[in-house]
Amino acid sequence: MYDSVIVGAGPAGMSAALYLVRFGRNIALVESMTPGGQVLLTSEVENIPSIKEIKGYELADSMKAQLDAYSYDYITEQVTSIEKTSSHFILHTANGKTLLAKTVIIASGARYKRAGIPNEVEFTGKGISYCALCDGNFYRNLPVAVVGGGNSALEEALYLARIVKEVHLIHRRDSFKAARIYVDKAKALPNIIFHTDSVVEDVLVEDMVKGAIIKNTKTGATEKLNVEGIFIYVGMQPNTEFIPQELERDASGFIVAGLEMETNIPGLYVAGDVRVKQYRQIATAMGDGVTAGCSANHYLENE
Repeated sequence: MYDSVIVGAGPAGMSAALYLVRFGRNIALVESMTPGGQVLLTSEVENIPSIKEIKGYELADSMKAQLDAYSYDYITEQVTSIEKTSSHFILHTANGKTLLAKTVIIASGARYKRAGIPNEVEFTGKGISYCALCDGNFYRNLPVAVVGGGNSALEEALYLARIVKEVHLIHRRDSFKAARIYVDKAKALPNIIFHTDSVVEDVLVEDMVKGAIIKNTKTGATEKLNVEGIFIYVGMQPNTEFIPQELERDASGFIVAGLEMETNIPGLYVAGDVRVKQYRQIATAMGDGVTAGCSANHYLENE
């Protein structure tokens, strides 16, 4: 019986684990892949307070090394379901393991929906990005493209327009799902160029992204864009296939949590990108993890 089982070893999960082991708790950290989560998709990280610059994998390795100074169980498994009994939680894994825990912290993250464009997977982190706040500064005074037509795409285009040379906004329709205020603001900026009824036909690459070919879906005409980066915003989906049905979620499937990362199930906490939140950043995930770890410890003290 563990005091706590943490599902997910990204920045949120490892931060929660660090606080719990420092509280002297008996914990297990469960991760189906390499520790680090989406941090591993980022080549350079420059927006962690007190760390001027670090590679994504270096940050993940550093967090894991810090955690490994303490005693805990690291389990390489995929959690497939979580049950709540009157006194504890039961977690089942894909390989038939059963874990028992007094508290659970879900830090399984979310994944960006892919646009399905050429070279998207191979050049993620090499010119293709899903986060302007994370990577926009690498393209300061350079031309970039933004793919999408929702609030996230327009908000990020507006942010990028302040620091890059120009933003080519590519959307497959002639109308936008984004709020009108964002569309109007984007149209008012001279360095945001709209390409509606258009899709990315090809991504031009060398060692990094060097351009894109877009195609008008109505006329069939193609155009080459000289861009150094492509930011994709076609949605995110949380990694929540294993969570209890009674756990409260929003319309998009993200877990609803209070200020202390508590959910509607006592003893079950959530941290990081998997929860309902406005800003999905490494630093905010760390803060969520710290809060969830402290909250789980407080629950254990009182129970």
